[in-house]
Formats: sequence, structure tokens, C-alpha cells
Amino acid sequence: MALVPLSHALAQTAATAPPADNAALLQRLEETEQRLKVLERKLELQQEAATTAAASAPVVRASPTRFALQSSDGANSVRLRGVLHIDGRHFEGDGSPATANTWLLRRVRPIVEGTFANLYDFRFTPDFGGGKSIVQDAYVTARFKPWAAVTVGKFKVPVGLERIQSANDTRFVERAFPTLLVPNRDIGVQLGGDVAGGVFNYNVSYTNGVNDGGSSDGNATPDSENDAKGDVSARVFFQPFLNSDSFALRGLGLGVGGTYVNSTGSATNALLPTYKTPGQATFFSYRGNTAATGTAPAVNNGTFADGQRLRWSPQFYYYVSNFGVQGEYAVVSQDVTRTNGATTRSDSLDHKAWQLQFSWLLTGEDETFKSVVPGSNFEIGKPGRGAWELMARVQELSLDDATFAGGANSFANPATAARKAKSAGIGINWYLNPNVKWSFDYELTRFDGGAATGDRPDEKAYLTRIGLAF
Repeated sequence: MALVPLSHALAQTAATAPPADNAALLQRLEETEQRLKVLERKLELQQEAATTAAASAPVVRASPTRFALQSSDGANSVRLRGVLHIDGRHFEGDGSPATANTWLLRRVRPIVEGTFANLYDFRFTPDFGGGKSIVQDAYVTARFKPWAAVTVGKFKVPVGLERIQSANDTRFVERAFPTLLVPNRDIGVQLGGDVAGGVFNYNVSYTNGVNDGGSSDGNATPDSENDAKGDVSARVFFQPFLNSDSFALRGLGLGVGGTYVNSTGSATNALLPTYKTPGQATFFSYRGNTAATGTAPAVNNGTFADGQRLRWSPQFYYYVSNFGVQGEYAVVSQDVTRTNGATTRSDSLDHKAWQLQFSWLLTGEDETFKSVVPGSNFEIGKPGRGAWELMARVQELSLDDATFAGGANSFANPATAARKAKSAGIGINWYLNPNVKWSFDYELTRFDGGAATGDRPDEKAYLTRIGLAF
């Protein structure tokens, strides 16, 4: 049976009804139609509101590598990450004091990063490790083009290869000697980017300036201008076979980085570094000022930077299947001056360091410059074993012979500062899952000089780390 529309039915009823009731029925018909239109409009508004709310609702995401809150279109996001490194150090022999055996919080870093308008990235990283509070990263990057990204703030100065590598991704607990000669984090501006999909990468920066291996928080006035003459830094890196059909060649990368500044310090603000062993003991420092003793006053006769500082560092890596090799060489040419009584000496000193390290994943995962992703996670009572990795490394840092010339007028004291440090290390890493890593290294370091008579005692260091990163 066909259904008759309400208005049509009412119209028919109105036609057969007495004339007195016709006007009332027509009025009721119009009122009913108005109510229907109002109800239809309310339903449309509710549907529009629901659609708008769904389109603008924030999206909460959680993954093994981060927690994120982002807009529905993905253009704006805030991500929470974190790093926790708990280190243990134990030393054998007479080369280290008993107090060097310790557990410590090496890194405690909550990280907030994000993106606005799908164009501006930011990152803020405080660090509470080592018994102090500093800001490691605080920068904004505008990604105008893949080949043109501008960064302003405090960031890693891209010069050294292993320095650029995240502390979560380095294979050994402590970075190698070349990292001691190149800058760490500094405040300034940088232009960089990728060309041809990452086949070629470049960075050029202008920053306040830092000592070898140092960050701006270690300057005489933390996180500010170091010497009134900013550092210019540059780096280029090639991965020539990144898009090759040959998988055996894709993991090859090579490049070079460097910095330049003409810097002048003083006996009270030397602008010079110290160098440390794999066990983080200082084995080289320049002569400092003579401290007051008894009735004798202090004397400002320390060595200080006085002119050009030029760093450069050729570097490479190669990863194929479950094998990796990484090499780096670094040189710093530093002009220095020291006035000791009536004698003033100036010279340009060339300090050099190199390292070569190998890594091999026993469980068959692919080696990369980034951290290892286990093929199966380790869980008690389940078959997963995580990823296991063996490493080996050799490295050396040598100081310019002129550093120790001149007897009492030398730039460094040969009785306390070593001329050379040579180290060989082996280690094993266990990646329990993408977030947790256990490392154990043994490093043997030998020295030329650095003692009142003969050579500084060998350092035999056992280093371990429990690392958490997300």
C-alpha cells in the first residue's frame, strides 16, 4: 500500500471537511511544516558541529620512541621524549684513585620538542646529570626548503662525526679522542640542509665560540660570548650511493668539517681546554696561573689563547648488513702565549687525534649510524633475546712537541701533562628493546710523559651504562 504524504493527506481531509474547519486544518498544516523545517535545521547544525569537532580535535599518540599531542591535520605537535644514562666506572692499577670508582647519573634529560605550522621545529633539553643543571638544547629551526633550514639558539655545532651522533646511538660509553678537539654545543645561527634527498648535506654556522670539546655552558660566562669574536663553522657530508641499487654501497658516508676564529684570551680567561681519558680523568692541561703560597702572592703567568684557532676533521662511516666501521681524524691549530716573569713565548700548536671503531651485530640486525632496532625484544618468559653487538676501537691523541718546550717557560708542564694518549677498547652492547640498552666496555689507555719521572700510569677502565631513551 502506497504511503500518502502528511501534507497531501491533510489537504484531502481539508477538502472534505466542513467549511468551518478548513481554515483551522490549513493552519495546523503550516505549523507542522514549520516544525519539521526547524527540526531538520537543528539536525544539520548538530551534524556540522560534530564534523567540526572531529576535524579540530587534538590527536594523542604514544609509541616506543615518543609521546605526542598533535592537531588533527598534523601541522602542529608537541612531543615528549627523555634520556636517562646511569653509568658505572671501575679502574684497575695505580693509574686512577680509588675515588674514581663510582656510579653516577651521566645524563638525565627530559626533552620537549615539536612543530608549528608544519614549518617551525623547536627543541628544549635541560640536563640534570652530573650533579648540576644546565640547558643542553634550546633552538628553533625554520625548514623553508629541504636544502635551506635556518636554526637559531643553542644546538650541536656540526663538525665532528661522533659528536653529531646522539649519545643514545654511540657504540661506546664515552666518545673517542677526536671529539675532544671539536666543539660540542654553542649559541648562534646556522644554515643547512639536504640536497638530492640526502646524498649531500651541508651546514654553515656562526656561534659565540667554545673551547675544544666544550659547550657554551662551560664558558667563563655561561651561555654567552666567549671571546668577543664568534666562531665560523662548516661541514659537508656525502652519501654518494644512498639511492643506489647496490645495497652494499648505500651505507657509505664521508665528509669534512671545520671551524675558524681569531681569538684572544688572557691569563685570567685562558680560553683553552683540558683533555680527558675514556675514564674521564684529565691527562692534559695547559699551565695555569701560579697560586698564592704563604707570603708569596698569586702570579698571572698561565698560558692563554692568543690568535688563530683552526679546527678541521675529515670523517667517514660504512655500514653493510650487520657490520659497521667508523673513522675520524681531527686537528686543532691553536695560537698561544705565556708570560713567565721576564720571558714571553708565543707559538702555534698543532694537536691531533684519530679513532677507528668497528661494530658487529651478532643477532643479524642491520648496522646504521643510528641506534640499533632489535629484531625481537627481550622479555622474561618469552623467546625474544634483543640485539647483541660487539665493538672494538683504537684511538690516539698527540700534543704538539712545542707545547712542552722551554723548560719552566713551557706552555704545559711535562710532569703533569701527557704528550700522547693511546687507547684500545672492546665492548658489548645489549639492546633489550628499542628503549633500553646495556653497555659494557674495557678501555686500556697508555701515555707518553705526564709524570714527574717517565710516563703516567696506564688507565685500565671498566665502563658500563644502563641507558633508557624514548
